[in-house]
Amino acid sequence: MAKTIAVLNQKGGVGKTTTAINVASYIAKTRRPVLLVDLDPQGNATSGLGIDKQKVTKTSYDVLLGRAKLGDAVLSSKNAGLQLLPTNANLAGAEIELVATKDRENKLKTALQTVGEKIVLIDCPPSLGLLTVNALVAADTVLIPVQAEYYALEGLSQLMSVVQRVRETLNPKLEILGVVVTMFDARTSLSDQVTKELHKYFGPKVFKTVIPRNVRLAEAPSFGKPISEHDKWSKGARAYKALAKEIIDRLA
Repeated sequence: MAKTIAVLNQKGGVGKTTTAINVASYIAKTRRPVLLVDLDPQGNATSGLGIDKQKVTKTSYDVLLGRAKLGDAVLSSKNAGLQLLPTNANLAGAEIELVATKDRENKLKTALQTVGEKIVLIDCPPSLGLLTVNALVAADTVLIPVQAEYYALEGLSQLMSVVQRVRETLNPKLEILGVVVTMFDARTSLSDQVTKELHKYFGPKVFKTVIPRNVRLAEAPSFGKPISEHDKWSKGARAYKALAKEIIDRLA
């Protein structure tokens, strides 16, 4: 059976897509088949793997609305073992179009039933709407990237409330896989303070690995590559490799 992870934080700019792409890439390097689902209308996971959003003909939008089968929309990336369900701006309309459809919260879960023995990572939109609910219903676990900055904890209680509501009503098996601190700056006391607060709130759910602020990590998407292909010796690459190992251990 597939193991499905929703990468989620309703705050933008916390490293959510960077985390989804690079964790997927490093897990794929362990010879485990991986599917990355781009469920964010911005399509950054798609372009971050070097795929032109304007040229894809079948996307997660078509799969959600039953206009294409999952297997017909999935693309292979240049990273061996890593596949992508791409998206583009059309997905923004799915929130509205799904409202009137039957069983609207289960569209992604139904589509992923054909995925086989893969690890699936879903790059969720930075919101708590119907697309995110679809991701949470389809997922086994939730991975929460949290930026090591002042407003990091703002909104986390709302996010946890949505996860709890989905668990109670639509997906009782849903668990928190863990919280990962991103954009950590060792030069500031603020990064340490935020990390300590997260440990108070989430305890052992916080991953030991922290993702540092790193220029090579930030520039990799502009080259359409995960950090493992852009600069595998950078601090950001070593951090995501370690995080992927922690995730594999927790899934096991």
